[in-house]
Amino acid sequence: MVAALVACASSEGRTILVVGDSLSAGFGIAVEEGWVALLQQRLDAEDYGYTVVNASISGDTTGGGARRIERALEIHQPDIVIIELGGNDALRGTPVLAIRTNLRTMIRASLAADARVVLAGIQIPPNYGRAYTESFAALYPEMAESFDVALIDFFMAGVALNDAYMQSDGIHPNAAGQPILLDNVWPVLKPLL
Repeated sequence: MVAALVACASSEGRTILVVGDSLSAGFGIAVEEGWVALLQQRLDAEDYGYTVVNASISGDTTGGGARRIERALEIHQPDIVIIELGGNDALRGTPVLAIRTNLRTMIRASLAADARVVLAGIQIPPNYGRAYTESFAALYPEMAESFDVALIDFFMAGVALNDAYMQSDGIHPNAAGQPILLDNVWPVLKPLL
């Protein structure tokens, strides 16, 4: 597992911390092609003055994120935290209650550190059973509403299940899909900048 811990250029002391899995770590593509790097480029081009720190780890789960969030907050002191985790939990059949507990831990810690939170909603295929799939999909809007944090309804919208934007494994977006991921994030993130 490789951490894509990248702090990109230009800062006025404001930081966006991305805590995610392979979808944000840029699995299978060059780091500079990933949506997180593209976010930094857009922020620089539009002169927002934020540094983006990518603390995403391929294969990570909400449990891993919950264990490392306090240290990441302490080190980077972010103004905004984007949480993109849960897909690997679902692929492993982790109980939704455990995922909820871990997301709650990350959101609470981020809010306690005076960071605004963006929660990236994840969806899974229906082959995990209707009850699990629906319960998992409902988790993200429930958490966002409960904590009054920003929500990206479906982080992979327009990318998932589209061969033109996916790597051959059918799980990870390719370089062509990364601008679409950024376009899914941007309208939710922009009002917080």
